[in-house]
Amino acid sequence: MSTPKDRVYAETHEWHKEVDGVVVVGLTTYAVDQLTDVTFVEMLAVGTEVEPGDTLGEVESVKTTSDIYSVVGGEIIEVNADLDGNPELVNNDPYGEGWLVKIKIEDEGKLSECMNADDYNASV
Repeated sequence: MSTPKDRVYAETHEWHKEVDGVVVVGLTTYAVDQLTDVTFVEMLAVGTEVEPGDTLGEVESVKTTSDIYSVVGGEIIEVNADLDGNPELVNNDPYGEGWLVKIKIEDEGKLSECMNADDYNASV
């Protein structure tokens, strides 16, 4: 799977896609491949305020549990409810149906410092 060019990538292997003041956050294919089979996803609740660098929740797999981080600050306005019964969506479609949370931006944080797709691919 190719790395989409319409979003930016953090060193911690989350992707962030900004559209009209809302950032969608998910895991990269590289992260998913390292985790192997995702078995459980738990994100912070809708309405939670986060700051750049805050943990948004965690993803459990057959190998490990990993924290998920945000590079932006704002309010979590949506959590992907489809992951409750289908955490494998993260494995099957990490750049689409497997997204994790949506954040209404109040602080763009380090969004501008994130890597583009080419730089991210070169780093992994």
